[in-house]
Amino acid sequence: MFKRMIDNVKEFLGDVRTELKKVSFPTKAETIGSTTVVIVFCVLMSIYLSVIDSFLSWLVGKII
Repeated sequence: MFKRMIDNVKEFLGDVRTELKKVSFPTKAETIGSTTVVIVFCVLMSIYLSVIDSFLSWLVGKII
């Protein structure tokens, strides 16, 4: 029973090692570029949602 479990663990770790060899990690430039895109998108969405929220608050204030 334990022999089979140990063999399964060894097989799993071997498969993990094989899959890790296939992984391509991004370069520093790619990481900086992607991070910049995400930050700019978050800032733009924050501004957009803030404008929409202000408009809807104003609209509800006029209706009520």
